Amino acid sequence: MRIAFIVDPLRSLKAYKDTSIAMMRAAQAAGHAVWTIQQEAIYWSPLHGVCAAAVHLEMLADDQDWFVEVDRRVVALRDFRAVVMRKDPPFDMEYVTTTWLLEGAEAEGARVFNRPRALRDHSEKLSIAEFAHFSVPTLVARDAAVIHSFIDYEHDTILKPLDGMGGTQIFRVRHDDPNRNVIVETLTRDGARTLMAQRYIPEIVDGDKRILIVGGEVVPYCLARIPKAGETRGNLAAGGTGVARELSARDWEIASTLAPVLAARGLLLVGLDVIGDWLTEINVTSPTCMVEIAGQTGFDAAAMFIAALDRQCLAAS
Repeated sequence: MRIAFIVDPLRSLKAYKDTSIAMMRAAQAAGHAVWTIQQEAIYWSPLHGVCAAAVHLEMLADDQDWFVEVDRRVVALRDFRAVVMRKDPPFDMEYVTTTWLLEGAEAEGARVFNRPRALRDHSEKLSIAEFAHFSVPTLVARDAAVIHSFIDYEHDTILKPLDGMGGTQIFRVRHDDPNRNVIVETLTRDGARTLMAQRYIPEIVDGDKRILIVGGEVVPYCLARIPKAGETRGNLAAGGTGVARELSARDWEIASTLAPVLAARGLLLVGLDVIGDWLTEINVTSPTCMVEIAGQTGFDAAAMFIAALDRQCLAAS
């Protein structure tokens, strides 16, 4: 059975930490042939439908040389057992266009995870509005006066763009910050771009918890990403340290409430971000932290993902 993974350029992936590679290794261990596709290689033609130039890999255990290329050919996406969309943001028009192409492939019989419509409909930042009773006080706006009013009311806030990842362009802004005007101007591009503002959560010192949901089931361990000294952001890409922990009662409450709702929409893998007792983001494009959780607890969320994917494919066949 062939499974295709739409990923960033292979040489840019780091096998010692990359969740996509963990998934591909788990797929091969389960007996599947692993193929990879670059976003720009996907196309549609009236003669062949939605196709892509795909590369068949043999996965290796070495984290330096982690694959060998076995074959390379153009394949219709409907001819794979499943297609796993793991392209990292930015969530720009090219990403949206890819979801349209993948939705066309679904119409031709392809099985795509996460489902392209669900990817398109779930802003990783703004989708918390649906679950506001779990979320920290939040504002989404681009009008400077509205944003400054929120900062004045909350006194201590986090500002971030809606399309960022890895902790990029995240600012902590206090009501008396002398740079607040220029920060708001820069993030909104003088009112041309919408941002998210949230109340600052002091519990960030204990970690920004990544909680994984796979096939509607909650992974029993999270990865608490603890900021380095002098830093507000816990993101591993921003120098945070990942510490695996069992879920708290509040973590279970949030995750078990969201899990069936998101699974019913075609989101096979979701990464919730929780700080303290507050839900801050719902990540659906390429959730990570499987490698760190497995290394520290032995819990193999990548194998859990492949098993859930297989069940979905069997149910659909």
